[in-house]
Amino acid sequence: MSENEPASTPTPEGASPAPLPPPTAVEERRDDRERRIAELEARLARPTAVGVTPLVAAVALAFSVYLIWGQRADLEYQFTAPKDAIDLGSEGAYRFDLAQSNRYVQVHGAPSPRGWFFIERNTTVIVVGIIDTPIILRRPTLPTEKWSPGETPPRPDARPFTVKGRLLSKDDAPPRYIDAFAEYEKWSGAPAKWILLQEDKPGGDLGGQAWVAVLGAFAALNAWLLVRGTMRFFKRG
Repeated sequence: MSENEPASTPTPEGASPAPLPPPTAVEERRDDRERRIAELEARLARPTAVGVTPLVAAVALAFSVYLIWGQRADLEYQFTAPKDAIDLGSEGAYRFDLAQSNRYVQVHGAPSPRGWFFIERNTTVIVVGIIDTPIILRRPTLPTEKWSPGETPPRPDARPFTVKGRLLSKDDAPPRYIDAFAEYEKWSGAPAKWILLQEDKPGGDLGGQAWVAVLGAFAALNAWLLVRGTMRFFKRG
């Protein structure tokens, strides 16, 4: 050590180090914010009494509402459509000015000489045109129309008929009938504007009603869980 260099003051053995400076106001606010965020995350992740967090309940509720909304046309037909069939007339006296999509109708006519077979809900059905109308008809096959996938389809039963069912416009028809519309229009050269679903009566789809009831109960349960979980969260806060 040089003569001009001041001597350092020795630290007594066992003495504590110098205390850290107190945190600044900015650091205190940051620490408090991080603590609150951690508490919030822990509360949102905490399950309710039945093991469902409010976030999960909200997602489940939104999904069930989405499914119900996607079936709104079916719900309207099953629960609010009039049960008296609209008579669209018969050969030479059709009343297509009365036709309404998603309504129960009746029509008399003769089938096209060609039909298109497919399986729907484990049942063999056929789509035929109704001659001199823009309507195609989906109905169960008759005993004279036996068919299995892979076989050459038989000719449709040619007897005239009177049929009742649910009338849907081409735009409102389920996607599974798109090919039926296309095949008929390709064969006939005329546009098909409607499809008539035979034996589909207002209030007659008990399976569909049961499914909607299940969805409604599921939505109600998750709405209750969401409200309950949210109230508990704010009470803890």
